[in-house]
Amino acid sequence: MPGAPGTYAARDEQERRVEYWCREYPHLVNDWRDSGGRVFRHTYFFPAEQYDKALVDRLAEHCHAGWGEIEIHLHHGVERPDTPQNTRRLIVEFRDTLLRHGCLSLWNGEGSPRYGFVHGNWALANSADGRFCGVDDEMQILSETGCYADFTLPSAPSVAQIGKINALYECSLPLSSRAPHRRGRDLRSGVPPSVFPLIIQGPLSLSFMKRRNGWPFPYIENGAVAELMPPTLKRLRLWRRAAITVQGQPDWIFIKLHCHGMDPRDRDVMLGAPMRLFLRQLTESVGSARQDRLHFVTMREMTNMILAACDGRSGDPNDFRDYRLRLISGLRHDGRCAETRAASEDPVRLTE
Repeated sequence: MPGAPGTYAARDEQERRVEYWCREYPHLVNDWRDSGGRVFRHTYFFPAEQYDKALVDRLAEHCHAGWGEIEIHLHHGVERPDTPQNTRRLIVEFRDTLLRHGCLSLWNGEGSPRYGFVHGNWALANSADGRFCGVDDEMQILSETGCYADFTLPSAPSVAQIGKINALYECSLPLSSRAPHRRGRDLRSGVPPSVFPLIIQGPLSLSFMKRRNGWPFPYIENGAVAELMPPTLKRLRLWRRAAITVQGQPDWIFIKLHCHGMDPRDRDVMLGAPMRLFLRQLTESVGSARQDRLHFVTMREMTNMILAACDGRSGDPNDFRDYRLRLISGLRHDGRCAETRAASEDPVRLTE
């Protein structure tokens, strides 16, 4: 509920918001296509602790129709520090629940489910001075339960923001340590990563685009899209200038944005004129610049392109949307998902 942190809208209001989004979103994006003919799509990081079958059913239907993908979000340790055991349980249970909804992906189409992750309140691996988490070895838990990449950062102006910015990398500190993503080895072309989850950051910089009393006024540009921060071509120039790339592959620039799309305060920006204007200007500007190509991607597709670059692949990134991580929904030829489970925390294996 806007203005009331920690409280939620009534159940019927939640249904109305999700239904409105799923109904209106295709009308918003359908006219604007990237260089490969794809529409602008969201990755919906659904909070594990707020799971509601009917809401996820509707959102999964929306995603299976081609308008996005669902991954894992988690708020925990809010009232008191969480424990590693409870964190693992929450993630595994929700991972397997999303699997039953036909969501998530498999590495090369095989094995146990893989997922992307965003930490609630930005406190990844207990990086917010002990608040909103409490689990130092959270990154180890993510690695062991199938997380292919974390998309939490940037978190500024939160205290959870780390010093390494505008980067794609693998953690170089032990995953069992607090905030191991504070240090990392930049991903490099020709050097496949070995430590997962990867850390995939969005742009972070200082902007002087706002004015106060006629003078430039500095603010943090962190890639957020919201009521007071609509997407614009001026902001796009800052996002591009961050130059988030795989080292040795400078012509592939990755721009990760974030929002709370169904917050009613942001509805006019996310589903109204500001987003329509941005998508129109963006696609038109790329169409008139022959040296540029635009690709609208989900976080899974972005990771696949990053992995392809790490393997030394080049050319059109569009060819690598399903390079390693392949949607479970695309592998289920009969529309059903067969599961076998030896124990509550064992990986789920799928058969066609």
